[in-house]
Amino acid sequence: MLMHPENLHSLKDDMVAFIAGHGLRRMPAYVTEEVPTVLFEEDNPDGWKDFVEHAKAANAAFVTMSEVVLEKADVAILIEQLRDHTFSDEEELDLDDAEALIKHVGKTGYLQLGFAHQGIMFLFETSTDWYDRFQDLMEAATDLGGVVLDERDE
Repeated sequence: MLMHPENLHSLKDDMVAFIAGHGLRRMPAYVTEEVPTVLFEEDNPDGWKDFVEHAKAANAAFVTMSEVVLEKADVAILIEQLRDHTFSDEEELDLDDAEALIKHVGKTGYLQLGFAHQGIMFLFETSTDWYDRFQDLMEAATDLGGVVLDERDE
C-alpha cells in the first residue's frame, strides 16, 4: 500500500461496501500460514479493489475478511514480556517502542481478504507501520522468552 494510514478502519468499511456492491458475501475468517496460499501483490493503494474483482471473476462464493484491532491487553502483555527480558540498550529501545504503541489502542492495524479458487486461497493483506512494528516486537519477545540458560555453562 502506498499510503500509510494510522488506522485501517475506514479502509475496512470501504472494503465491506465494495464487496457487497459486487454481490459477494463476506465470511469473517483468518487464513493461516498452514493453508496453501497465493499472496496478491499490488503497489496501488486501491489494489484491493482489483483483488475483489478477481474474486468475482473466479466465481468465488464469498470473500474471507479478517482484521486486527490493537487491544490494551495486547500492549500490556508485550511490555511485560519485554520488561522481563530487557538486558541491553537495544532491548530498552524495543521497550520504548512497545510503550509508544499505547496511542494505537483501538485502531485497526491489519486487514486480510481472501478467496478460494481451485484448492488455493488467494490473499490480500495490508497493515500499518505501527502494526508491523508490533508484530516485530512480539516476535522478539517470544524469542527472548524462549532463551534457556544451561546451568552447566555458568
